[in-house]
Amino acid sequence: MSIEPFEVAIKGKPVKVPSLAFGANRIVVLGKWMKIAGIHDEEWLTGQLVDDPSTVVDHMKKGRLKADLFTFTQKIPDVTPRYKLAMEWDNAAAIRTSNFKDWWESLPQVARKNVRRSQKRGVTVRQVEFNDELVGGLMKIFSQTLIKQGIPFAHHGKDFETVKKEHSGLLDRSEFIGAYSGDELIGFIKLVYMGDIAAILNIVTMDQHYDKRPANALITKAVEICEQRKMSHLLYGKFTYGNKTNSPLTEFKHRNGFEQINFPRYYVPLTLKGKLFLKLNLHRGLLGILPAGVIALLLKCRARFYQALSSLRGTKTASGDAAGAATAEPEAESAGA
Repeated sequence: MSIEPFEVAIKGKPVKVPSLAFGANRIVVLGKWMKIAGIHDEEWLTGQLVDDPSTVVDHMKKGRLKADLFTFTQKIPDVTPRYKLAMEWDNAAAIRTSNFKDWWESLPQVARKNVRRSQKRGVTVRQVEFNDELVGGLMKIFSQTLIKQGIPFAHHGKDFETVKKEHSGLLDRSEFIGAYSGDELIGFIKLVYMGDIAAILNIVTMDQHYDKRPANALITKAVEICEQRKMSHLLYGKFTYGNKTNSPLTEFKHRNGFEQINFPRYYVPLTLKGKLFLKLNLHRGLLGILPAGVIALLLKCRARFYQALSSLRGTKTASGDAAGAATAEPEAESAGA
């Protein structure tokens, strides 16, 4: 039992972090000024991974894996708090997928109209095999736009081997859904299956085909597949991020029938520094500390900066629903490799 460097993806870039084997999984430590430990890819693994938190903490101490906090969650649908530990409510964007018809009829008219518009404009959606042809299609999508959701797009400009490596993870329990205009791939979803729950790891669409609404068509196909596979829920990252409660992405999810489901996230302080961070709520990060109005202002300024930079470079930026569904959730990218 020894500490080993382990590669994770942070904002789309590979980073080596300290890690320790824990059964078939690994405990990784992220952060610099505040080091937080957790099970790697916990949100993409099946079942409850931490039954006895004290056992995990003892394991970390014996392995001399240094961290200020250890965090873990309870998995949906088991959302009734089990442990008498420091806890906060985390959240996920979820669709109950046991009945496709009920979901479809609950959608606002604009969402159903977008799906029909996609069909009328020639978009076809189907399950596709992960192979070199698909990787080439992914590269073409990634190369189209430098800026998405107001920030540099993490996958822009990556070469074939990098794209193939980053999207070949979890293939034993995942599948790709492609949206096509003729023979051209204009968008895709990568679904990951975890027991009776499915989650969207990536959803990316081409900005120049926004008028065909491929993102709406992809979500619809994903819900249909989940019903066929008898999945109870389809998850798509968080519904809200800290105090950032209003965003194009949250609105996109809402219009496509996603709802917020809260679940417990626990924190175990491992050092005096960790106890202080927890007491002062510093573990929440800026999105969990700053007021919503300040966050909105900062995000607007950031988006304008990158839009200006993009204009100087002669590149395109995403807008509308394309911006809301054009990239993977930030926390989802760690599982892409």
